[in-house]
Amino acid sequence: MNPMIVSIFLLFCSNVFMTFAWYAHLKELNGKPWIIAALVSWGVALLEYLFQVPANRIGYTVMSVGQLKILQEVITLTVFVPFSLLYLKEPLKLDYLWAGLCILGAVFFMFRSKMG
Repeated sequence: MNPMIVSIFLLFCSNVFMTFAWYAHLKELNGKPWIIAALVSWGVALLEYLFQVPANRIGYTVMSVGQLKILQEVITLTVFVPFSLLYLKEPLKLDYLWAGLCILGAVFFMFRSKMG
């Protein structure tokens, strides 16, 4: 299977866990001491690393570190926006669009050598 596709899939899985580790405690553990939230988040983050490390190792066979980082940011925003809207019930803001366009610009510059 194509290493880029495998890397994207694993990074997507990684980001789902990462987003929950970083932000779900704000909703689910808000009344608990911060140390409890930190320990629970750490456990979720361990799962994130089990996807992220192989994703980066596989992706590094066909992409540079800069390209991997930009790809990670695109996936992060792709996962974070629905998470914040649907799970945290945050309002939809036009700022998400502007942030997405900036990241698309970064994608263009990091991957333009592969485009042509």
